[in-house]
Amino acid sequence: MREEGYIAVTGGRVWYQQFNKDSEATPVIILHGGPGSSSYSLEGLQALEKDRPVILYDQLGCGRSDRPSDTSLWQLDRFVEELALVREALRLDEVHILGHSWGTTLAAAYCLTKPLGVKSVIFSSPCLSAPRWKQDQMENLRKLPIEIQDTIRRCEEEGMTDSEEFKAAIKEFNKEFVCRVQGEPDPEWVKKGAGFRNPEIYNIMWGPSEFSVKGNLKYFDCTPRLHEISCPTLFTCGRYDEATPESTEYFSSLVPNGKFHVYENSAHLAYYEEKDKFLQVVGDFLKAIDRE
Repeated sequence: MREEGYIAVTGGRVWYQQFNKDSEATPVIILHGGPGSSSYSLEGLQALEKDRPVILYDQLGCGRSDRPSDTSLWQLDRFVEELALVREALRLDEVHILGHSWGTTLAAAYCLTKPLGVKSVIFSSPCLSAPRWKQDQMENLRKLPIEIQDTIRRCEEEGMTDSEEFKAAIKEFNKEFVCRVQGEPDPEWVKKGAGFRNPEIYNIMWGPSEFSVKGNLKYFDCTPRLHEISCPTLFTCGRYDEATPESTEYFSSLVPNGKFHVYENSAHLAYYEEKDKFLQVVGDFLKAIDRE
């Protein structure tokens, strides 16, 4: 059974959908990537509903949520408040949290406010330190052909990140580190999902590209506080992920109850590239927590 609707938050309304609402198992709420993306590409995770309620929502400014023009809204603290309001509106007294990419930034910041009732957190392809993320992308870039490296660096330096040559070079980067599905480096659902994005939010909070962290998240780094997250945590990434296995394993070592898993045939979109394995790993982790 599926329910959908809108929830009032600071600045407008966010759209949500909830599956298997009547189950007595602990719900899982899913935080999408971005900033300024949507829950569209993560809708396959509704398959987790066989064991529990599943909630997806589009953060304010993107997807099917309201798109206010007030740019002062695009701050991490407001998105943290938004998550709290969504939980309150849906009466999620106890909840698992699954964040992907920027969604892990949001999940960590939220958990560090010490909310009640968070039974576990899954950090999927985590971005928990903007400086470390930028450093990892520089390392990834060095694994590409020299002409791709030169094009990306030159376009970054000359402010040409909107150019066709930059876009072509980024497409090659994405084939290696974002989605490695054979013969389908740019899946149709990704193309469709582009219409749900709001690039303005990404630019304000992050910057013009993965390699230029110039937005208000530039100095975000919660690694010194990860030890404060006391609930069970699962850190996952793809073997070829932008969120590198080295960084992801490091993050997992900083929490008291951290577990670590690598999807061997994936880059950044393991929930698509290895969907069945992703659902198994996540589902098993959540069921194990519920049994405790």
